[in-house]
Amino acid sequence: MKNRLPGLSPEEKIALLASDGMLVKRPLLVGDDLVLVGFKEKEWEENLLS
Repeated sequence: MKNRLPGLSPEEKIALLASDGMLVKRPLLVGDDLVLVGFKEKEWEENLLS
């Protein structure tokens, strides 16, 4: 897979991720002043509900 990725278009990469959830290792949320990696429920609640 790692050898195939450089040759794929952004659309093909998105389609590949959408077709197999096991390709995503952990949740990642990027905002204007925020980056959350992994899922820690309390951390997500504190940052998203404030």
